[in-house]
Amino acid sequence: MIGFLALSVTLGAQIVCHVDTDGVLYVGKGSLFYNGGGLQMKGNAVFENHGNVMVVGNGTTDVFKTIDAAGADKVETNGGGNFINKLNEPTAYASTNSINPTTPPVYTYGQLFISGIIQSNIKGIVDQEYRQVSHGAYQQIGMPFYSKSASTLNSELGKFFNTVRRSENEILRWNNSRVVFDNLPNLSFKLGEDTKAFTYFSLGGKALDVSSLTRTLKGRPVADVLDADKKITLENAGEGMFFGVGGSGINEYGGRYNTYLQDGFHIASGGTAWNGDFGKNIYQFGNPYLTNLDLSQIAIAEANGDGNNLSNIYGVRLEVSGVQFKPNEVGGSTSYKAITFNTGVATGDVDYQVIRPMGTFVIKLNDNIAKPILDFSTLRRFKYHPRSATTPYTVTAAKGAGNTSTVKQLGIIGLDANGNEVERTYYVVGETTVSGNSTQVKAQIGAQGDQLFGTFEEDPINGGYDNNNVSYWLYLNEANENDFKGKNIKMVNYNSNIVSFKFEIRENAELVNDATHLLSQGEGFYYRKETESTAHPIIQNAIVNSVPGNYQNGVEYNIYYGKPQSIALGTDTSLKKSSTIVVFSPENDNYFVIFDKTWKNADIQVYDMSGKLVHDASKVSAAGRYELPLQRTSAGYIVQITSEKGEKVVTKILR
Repeated sequence: MIGFLALSVTLGAQIVCHVDTDGVLYVGKGSLFYNGGGLQMKGNAVFENHGNVMVVGNGTTDVFKTIDAAGADKVETNGGGNFINKLNEPTAYASTNSINPTTPPVYTYGQLFISGIIQSNIKGIVDQEYRQVSHGAYQQIGMPFYSKSASTLNSELGKFFNTVRRSENEILRWNNSRVVFDNLPNLSFKLGEDTKAFTYFSLGGKALDVSSLTRTLKGRPVADVLDADKKITLENAGEGMFFGVGGSGINEYGGRYNTYLQDGFHIASGGTAWNGDFGKNIYQFGNPYLTNLDLSQIAIAEANGDGNNLSNIYGVRLEVSGVQFKPNEVGGSTSYKAITFNTGVATGDVDYQVIRPMGTFVIKLNDNIAKPILDFSTLRRFKYHPRSATTPYTVTAAKGAGNTSTVKQLGIIGLDANGNEVERTYYVVGETTVSGNSTQVKAQIGAQGDQLFGTFEEDPINGGYDNNNVSYWLYLNEANENDFKGKNIKMVNYNSNIVSFKFEIRENAELVNDATHLLSQGEGFYYRKETESTAHPIIQNAIVNSVPGNYQNGVEYNIYYGKPQSIALGTDTSLKKSSTIVVFSPENDNYFVIFDKTWKNADIQVYDMSGKLVHDASKVSAAGRYELPLQRTSAGYIVQITSEKGEKVVTKILR
């Protein structure tokens, strides 16, 4: 702490801490600075925060202010440079902090928690350093500021925004009810005032660089006093809407729904694309605060918890990347992380349960019946790992012990020749998880748009492929630990960059110790390559070599929970073989189906990797080859071809 720091209590208890002109107050990494009352900085005073700052007011007269030399409140045009939330490891922005509390976080930053100060008394301008992985054509972002002019983003992010839709220079805000991005009407639009602070924004990504250098965004923090500023009822997202056949319906801006709307949760839980609740009951949000948000307990009714219990939640999608946009072509994000909660334990990408400041997330509910309330203010957290349900909520709460449920999760991480992660997939088993295609599944997540490595839906009786459900595949697959014990799910690698696999085993979302095979109930996971007769035990953090895949013929593996009793090569349930194939023609820059000579006609369906039907042709003559009418864009597809006798061929292609 350097310079001039005045501690005072003024009449009305408005200010407890005042940093005067030329003063510097420094909060170190991992430190907690608590201020019970108002906080003020004057002139060129600097409050540099690398740790955690709590400012707790009396709910009426306390203030948070930055003032000029004459004592007037600073505004957008002259504010900034006083209170600064710093990034401590700015180049580690792409790293993920472990949920294990004994593992030190690798990416940390200054966080500011303000509570009990009404919005009109939060006059201070905060500098928030920002660095993030580039998301592609549009950057997904939360704006944790009140009454911030959209035009200020021009200088702060180093590009000029406009209001021209589809220019990749506009600022969009998500409309949960209408399932569409709305344009800002003008750049004088006040973020956090003309719209809620927890709005999900999408910034045009053309010439936008938020990765190679640190940006600084400035604004007034958001208050937590009024319910309207911190709570929202999750209801009626997409209610009554029809997205058209195959998502071909047109929204109010003239765009087709299938150019941006994705719902891998619905596909994986026994639904079909563009039917039922596909694309509905989805709520997209930005973090409204300058602290982390902990989503780990939002589906749990806790006696002394954060007050949130989204009892009908299916899962959360976050950390999107590869956002693509081309007018009237299939778009959306090609990759994201996802967590599901229906098992009572978080499953999937559980290391991503804590949302960073300016981060975003998407909630998928199972239905529109319960209409739960989400309170953002009680999700705030300084720690970089999630809080346990057994630990009472505070913003500084530590992580406690886990619960007693037994959900086992196997993560299989595909590595390249340098040992770097390329892709991953998950397999989850438990007492309540469900085998096979069912609307009752608890945890499944559909594969993402560009995924070349995953698992197929299993036959719940025999194991292996479910030949009736091969039009989609899975990022996270589930089966029941009792009725599917010792049976195989099919994992396939089409990615030529994957040359080995690393295993990551969790029980109740917690990593088990290195070299562990058998879990709490005396069973473990096993793997077997399709051409082998021996199933090998899967051991925590073990790495095994693999033959690289290719786009036409994936390398197949069988994954088991519980050791299989007997294995005879060629007896596993598998996709029926046929000489019908899909080939690529460089001359035509497209794919063709060449039919088995015994076939007379066929039905052909083409799905994108999220399970959306993008082409459907019936009774196609098998006398000649058939060209697939695919757009000339980079995307993966699953092609399902069924003969007049019901013989089925399924293949995956990548443009």
